[in-house]
Amino acid sequence: MMNFNTGAALLALCEEHKAAISEIMIRRETEVSGCGREAIWERMAHSFDIMKGAVKKALEENLETVGGLIGGEAKAVSRHSRNHKPVCGSMMAKAVAYSLGVPEVNASMGLIVAAPTAGSSGVLPGALLAVQEEFGLTDEQLILGLFNAGAVGYLFMRNATVAGAEGGCQAEIGVASAMAASAVTELMGGTPEQCLHASSLATANLLGLVCDPIAGLVETPCQPRNAMGASNALVCAEMALSGVINPIPFDEMVTALYRVGRSLPIELRETAKGGCAATPTGCQLCHEIFR
Repeated sequence: MMNFNTGAALLALCEEHKAAISEIMIRRETEVSGCGREAIWERMAHSFDIMKGAVKKALEENLETVGGLIGGEAKAVSRHSRNHKPVCGSMMAKAVAYSLGVPEVNASMGLIVAAPTAGSSGVLPGALLAVQEEFGLTDEQLILGLFNAGAVGYLFMRNATVAGAEGGCQAEIGVASAMAASAVTELMGGTPEQCLHASSLATANLLGLVCDPIAGLVETPCQPRNAMGASNALVCAEMALSGVINPIPFDEMVTALYRVGRSLPIELRETAKGGCAATPTGCQLCHEIFR
């Protein structure tokens, strides 16, 4: 059986079968779903196409979001990085632009992949598409990266949460960043152990992040946090590939995230009653949107 319920069990399967996390996840999905490998691959390829389409839409179209709190940020970052030397380098600038774009599509009722949630949907495509362009990776390689990310996301969903209403934004942007960190690490030749080290580091960096959407809309501060999540993923992948580890194992970080999330006051769990949403300007914007 290819099923696994913990990071430790996943690594044991990788060792037993001398396979990458992505391969173990593909085999697990075929067993659990009863579908063939080709069908499983086609489903993930479809998700990848949607991710690419969302980024393209944000960079090429003028989108009107429901609340009007965001719009045009992805274009602005992309345009600036073309006309000026990016402060954080070309690849990171792309990751920022792409990860900002997907939330714009989501907030304008466009098609996105909630990976793991709609509010954090820009992290994975932002990080992965930037890496693809920088290193000339194929779509097939990126799809393998998504299977790797899926394995990490599954472990968080099974053992913690990916809902901001339950665990704060750490459960959305934090988990998305952990997923992306693992995927990038595998794409860059990292071992399964390094992948989970990257995920653990990414989780630790965003532990305690609150969910405080202004006016209750998935627009801001959600959008810039997608850029932060993508950037964090790339940083943690770089560290893990360099041999840097988090002394707290992956499974313990998953548990820590869940416990921290449950400890957050209800005002900081997607109620729009705390954090950025409860500032004077946040309250004013809420009144303007819903007047």
